[in-house]
Amino acid sequence: MARWRKPTKEEIRDRRTAIAAKARAGALRLPQGVAEMRRALGLTQLEFAKLFKLTPRQIADLERGAANPTAETLNRIGRVFGFQVGFVPIAEASKASQEDETHVPPGIR
Repeated sequence: MARWRKPTKEEIRDRRTAIAAKARAGALRLPQGVAEMRRALGLTQLEFAKLFKLTPRQIADLERGAANPTAETLNRIGRVFGFQVGFVPIAEASKASQEDETHVPPGIR
């Protein structure tokens, strides 16, 4: 197994660019997005937790999808990448299937 090493500044920049492109395409989702952001910065869960004044357990739960983070927490994490929590339009291609799955009452769509 290859030994882990800190990414270079160029690698961090490239990873951040890739995450931004995913976000623009509407493909960045929780909880994987938090893990991708942490890895893009080249941080362990412990280092990432300290950076955002969270516990390592909270980061692990976030990355596993077992947490219910506040908008404030997500904004603190996202701010490093120029993101903020908000509503995002659903892409037309997946809109119909998602509406069928969510059982939204007629007239509210």
